[in-house]
This record gives sequence, C-alpha cells and structure tokens, in this order.
Amino acid sequence: MGVDPTRASIARVYDAFLLGKDNYEIDREVLRKVQQAAPEAQDLATENRGFLIRACRFLASQTGITQFLDLGSGLPTAENTHQVVQRINPEIKVVYVDNDPVVLAHGRALLEENENTHFVSDDIFEPERILENPDVRRHIDFTQPIALLQLGTLHHYNGPKEQPAKIMRKYLDALPSGSYVAISHFSDPEDELSEVARKMEDFFIHSPMGSGTFRTKAEIEELFHDLEMVEPGVKLCVDWWPDGPRIKELNAAQRTISGGIGRKN
Repeated sequence: MGVDPTRASIARVYDAFLLGKDNYEIDREVLRKVQQAAPEAQDLATENRGFLIRACRFLASQTGITQFLDLGSGLPTAENTHQVVQRINPEIKVVYVDNDPVVLAHGRALLEENENTHFVSDDIFEPERILENPDVRRHIDFTQPIALLQLGTLHHYNGPKEQPAKIMRKYLDALPSGSYVAISHFSDPEDELSEVARKMEDFFIHSPMGSGTFRTKAEIEELFHDLEMVEPGVKLCVDWWPDGPRIKELNAAQRTISGGIGRKN
C-alpha cells in the first residue's frame, strides 16, 4: 500500500503537531481544526513526547529491562525510544511496530541505526498477530521481562469503546512477570475543561484522520488491568515525574493527555 497524500495519516498528523516536515496539507488541516477547540493543541504531541522520554529513561535506568516493544512507533523524530534507552544502555534491544505506509517509507532507514534497533510492519490493534509475528519473536524474548509501550496509540482505535482494554489484556497475558507497560492517552479531565476535551475529540474523529478518543482517568486506568502502578499512577503527562519545577500555568492541551506505567507481578 502506497502513501496517499489526500488522506490524513496519524503518524503525519503527529509530525505536524511536533512541527516536523514529514506531513502534507491534509495533515496540517487536522491540526488547524483541533486548534479551533484548543489553540495550544500542539502540546498534546509535545507532552506525549516528553512523557515518552521520561518513561523510557526510567525504564532503562531503574528496571534492568533490556528489551522494549514500542507499538505504534510513528515517524522518526528527535529523541526516539531507541535513542533514549540506548544512551543509558547500548545493549537494550528496541523493536518498533507500525503499519502506516508513511512510517514504513521513513522508518526502516532511519530507525535501524544499529543491530539492537529493529522495525516490524504489523497492526498493533491485533495483538495475536504481533505476539506471533516471527520478526517480533526473533528479537524479543518472551521468557524475559519486556517494556511494552503504547504511547499515544490506543486513543486512535476505531471501534467499540471497550475494545482497547481487551486488546491490552491480550498483551498483558503474554508478558512475563517483571515486565512494565507504559501507556499515554488523550484524557477528559472531568472538570471545566471537559467541554474542550470533547470538542477536540469531535474535531479529531470528524477530521480526515478519523480518530482520537478522550477517556477519563478511570477509563485509562482500566487499560492497565491488574498491573501494579508505578507512582504516581495515571497522571497528566506533564505531571508524571517532571524534569523540574513548574513556573507556568498548564494550558488546555497539557491538561488533556495523561499517562502512567504499570508492572506485572
């Protein structure tokens, strides 16, 4: 399947949100639409990336895990998973999985920078396929702890609202004890900004991209099932072990994306 410049791509839309150059006018149209609900909408992607970096630093430096399965990797940008974790431990293996044709076009050349970084083309919303994929199995040892990443992905599932939790259950069942799971997700703050969150959701879903569900904190926590949550649990991405003190007030976008990490006992 080739790249269609008339159809918005989730990966290219994120690239537009991050002010990248690998996107088309149709992708920037999604950004402009969502900015009508929240002018600072780009911070959804910025805070998601910040959470990815801090989560990966934590997992690489604190858990002893040496294999990362990054589901829905998106387009290569600054500070990708393998760059963050291999700076701490060059022996960590990272397997990226994505099936977006624009990611495939860019991904393999840019992501396969060393023998410990690999790219697999498959659908992350079909866990049986991922778990049985021979390329995943070649590089990930399911008898040893794994760091599984679902960062900014599950809110793009199009289908029954309860299905993402079922998808995660299948992944969790396959993970060995001692594994960690990191998830970030568009969130409804259930306060005066709920209306803004639902407006952004409406713009995302009815945009050329066609997806972008906002879940409450309780609904995001359900995605972790019975994992033991790492402190501070599911929090706004910007509040999950920030790099320093806050001297600016949070804007609407920063208050509508959350994340957390759980450990399988």
